[in-house]
Amino acid sequence: MSYQNYVLAAYAVFAAVLLWDFVAPRLAIRRFLRAAKMRAARNAAPADKNAPLARE
Repeated sequence: MSYQNYVLAAYAVFAAVLLWDFVAPRLAIRRFLRAAKMRAARNAAPADKNAPLARE
């Protein structure tokens, strides 16, 4: 009886989890930075008090 398939599957799962642990934080940081940039741009934009609303 050979355990080769089980060992290969275990290594494949390990590699997939290791890759996800590497990629997921980078995706989260990118999302947080994008949100912070959008918030800064929104706060820095001068608000025209006399401008009509977009829906009008």
